[in-house]
Amino acid sequence: MTISTRTGDGGSTALMYGRRVPKDHPRVDAYGSVDELNAALGLARAMAKPPEKGLLEKIQGALVGLMGELAVAPEDMHRYETDGFARLKSVDLDLLDGWIERMEKAAPKAKGWSTPGGSLAGAALDLARTVCRRAEREVWRLEKAQGNVRSLIPRYLNRLSDFLWLLEQEMDRPKGKKVVKPKKRVPRSKSASR
Repeated sequence: MTISTRTGDGGSTALMYGRRVPKDHPRVDAYGSVDELNAALGLARAMAKPPEKGLLEKIQGALVGLMGELAVAPEDMHRYETDGFARLKSVDLDLLDGWIERMEKAAPKAKGWSTPGGSLAGAALDLARTVCRRAEREVWRLEKAQGNVRSLIPRYLNRLSDFLWLLEQEMDRPKGKKVVKPKKRVPRSKSASR
């Protein structure tokens, strides 16, 4: 079997169980954005250290079920469930809510906007957060176009983007270091520079 089937050369792709849709179908946009989110989280996880590494891996596992569910036409969802494929569960959302609550209690109040790039891992989390926001918009677009999207899916993505923002703030916050202000530079006189 080859990965290059050439069946998509005409602008269509197969959902799970073989139903074909155009590549710009809202369902393809939705699960494609979640796929991109999972890849961005993989980059962040590759740079993270425990316990963040483990948290991100759990989220990636939940996203596999979420993405799989989005890749199935509503007419085939019963078959998907019968075959026992993974689905997003309410416990996945509960975990996010618990992590968010703990992080908010431990973090100082946020003031204003933050600029991505405090660290490589933090920048990767910011990238994942923005992809997550897009994935959520794509899921809502799918819901508007076709319906049948479980409400748990956009709620999870909404909460996940909040979690990723908090995690980036936590990872880029100095750990017990005092912030040292730079000394004022005193201009030297011409005579002193000779």
